[in-house]
Amino acid sequence: MTTNLADPMAARDHARAMAGTRADAMPVLPPAADDLPEGVSANDLVWEEMIAAGGYATRRLSRGSRLRLIDLEGDACASLLIYNADMPTERLNVADTVKVQWNAYLGENKLLLSDMGRVLMSILYDEAGTHDTFCGTSNAATNEAKYGEGRNSGAFPNGRDRFLLGSAKHGLQRRDVHPCVNLFKGTRIEKDGTITPQIGPFDSGRSMILRAEMDVIVVIANCPHVMDPRDEYAVTRLRATAWRGPVTPQDDAARNASPEGLRAFENVEDYYRR
Repeated sequence: MTTNLADPMAARDHARAMAGTRADAMPVLPPAADDLPEGVSANDLVWEEMIAAGGYATRRLSRGSRLRLIDLEGDACASLLIYNADMPTERLNVADTVKVQWNAYLGENKLLLSDMGRVLMSILYDEAGTHDTFCGTSNAATNEAKYGEGRNSGAFPNGRDRFLLGSAKHGLQRRDVHPCVNLFKGTRIEKDGTITPQIGPFDSGRSMILRAEMDVIVVIANCPHVMDPRDEYAVTRLRATAWRGPVTPQDDAARNASPEGLRAFENVEDYYRR
């Protein structure tokens, strides 16, 4: 029998009856996961979310928190923005991330640096090895040119506008959407300067764990890589899980991996010396 939704009370009852519906991609509230790393308590879990193909997610994470990302079906592209949660004018600087570390290829013990010489997040674990610091994300124009349409509300949403939606939830504007890093989809620069994309699809279930070195806002867009050669809008779900953890100790491997990285950690420690 069809419910008469023109009746406000019937519409209310219908809406409430949908409360238990589970979507393919959504946050889990309260957060719960049955595959936390050894030693991590369920009480420490702060975020569990499935991010849809073409979707986005955002979260504020405290210093010391761990963020695990899983490429569930082998074709996710986690484009990532990071802000200092207390002062969002400080944000991820991809150029400095590459320049200061003398390395353009992200992996374990590599750092994601701000435009003020501090470490926003570090990479603790990485079984993917295919990431990109060069290409940024898609926009409405690139998606329209490739897929015939690129609006945020359309069938082929673009990464930049997904970033805009996520950042707006923290009071940020279009001018605050800065260059990103892409995780799980990689690029390599050849000797002649050409860019070789590493798009996959890859094995399902590849994961990585990042550690928040400051109180941060993360915004994740899960849209096809801008250099994906396939004609179709090819991207699959991404899983995000975060839990509380200790602040980085003095003898940490990522902290001491290079003199430049150590200085960036010392800048963080000085920032919190207040």
